[in-house]
Amino acid sequence: MHATYPLLKITDFPRLQRTRLQTLQVNIGYFCNQSCLHCHVAASPRRKEMMDSETAQVLIKFMQQYPLQTLDLTGGAPELHEQFKPLLEAGRALGMRVIDRCNLTVLEEPGQEDLAEYLAENGADIVASLPCYIEENVNSQRGGDWVFASSIRGLQKLNSLGYGIEGSGLNIDLVFNPMGPELPPPQSALEVDYKSYLGEHYGVQFNNLLTLANLPINRFGSTLISRGQFADYMNLLKSSHSENNLDTVMCRSTLSVDYQGNVYDCDFNQQLGMPLGGRPRHISEITAEMLEDMPIKIGDHCYGCTAGQGSSCGGALNA
Repeated sequence: MHATYPLLKITDFPRLQRTRLQTLQVNIGYFCNQSCLHCHVAASPRRKEMMDSETAQVLIKFMQQYPLQTLDLTGGAPELHEQFKPLLEAGRALGMRVIDRCNLTVLEEPGQEDLAEYLAENGADIVASLPCYIEENVNSQRGGDWVFASSIRGLQKLNSLGYGIEGSGLNIDLVFNPMGPELPPPQSALEVDYKSYLGEHYGVQFNNLLTLANLPINRFGSTLISRGQFADYMNLLKSSHSENNLDTVMCRSTLSVDYQGNVYDCDFNQQLGMPLGGRPRHISEITAEMLEDMPIKIGDHCYGCTAGQGSSCGGALNA
C-alpha cells in the first residue's frame, strides 16, 4: 500500500485550535469482517490490532473523571473486539450518548446472534455504513456480492427492535461515501432518495443520512496514487474548501484514541501517525483542561473535512 503521509504533511491549511472536549472517539482495533475500498483505517479480517482490558479501564477512568457528552466506538468492526461491551456499558452508566459505528454485516457474524438485541437493550445509537442504496454499488465498494443483502437484513432486524422508528428512542443513521474521487452530493437531498428507495424496496427506516467525503489516506489514498488520481483529488478538495466549515470540524471538540491508548486530534490523524500536540501521548497523561486551546495537528488531508458542504464523522457540516 502506498504511503500518503509524505504527500500530505506539508500544507497551507488554516491553523486551528481545540475547544472544549465533548466527544471521546475510541478506535478499539483494526480487525474487521470486511475490507472496504473507502476504509481510511485499512481494516480487514487480517488485522490483529485490538485493545486490551488494561487500556479500556484507563479510558473508563478518564470518562469518570471528565464527564463528556459522547462516546464514539469505532474500528474495524468494534463489536468484534472484547472491550466493546465494557466500554459501551461504562459510557451508558455515565449517562453518555454511545455511538456504535456498525457495518451491519457484523450482525450475522458467528457469535453475534444477539448483538442487535444487546445494542437496543443498552440504548446505543448506531451509525451504520451503507455507501449506496443500489446493491451493485455497495457490493463493489465493500468487496463481496453478499454484503448488500446482509446489510439489508441487518437493517430490517434493527427496525424490528425499534431502531429508526419514530418515538422509540433508538436512533440509527446511515453513512454514504462516494465510490470514487469526488465529493458527496448534498446530504439533505440524498437522504430523501435513500429513504424513498430503501423504504419502497425493503421496508427499511432510519433517522438520518450522513454524507462523508473520502479522505486521501490509507487504502483509498493508495488507490488514488495507483490510478494517478491523487493530485487531481487533492486539487478538488482544495478548490472546494469553505472557510465556513472551520468552526465545526470534529477535531476541535473530539479526542481520538487508538487501541493502545495513544491520543490524536482525529481518527484520520491517528491513521497517519500524527499524534496530539506533535508528540506521542497516552490517554493516561491527558486532562480535559489541557486540551482547550491546544493547536490541532494539520495536513493537506484536512481539506477533506472542509470541502463543499464539509464532512466529519457526523456527516455534512453545512447541510
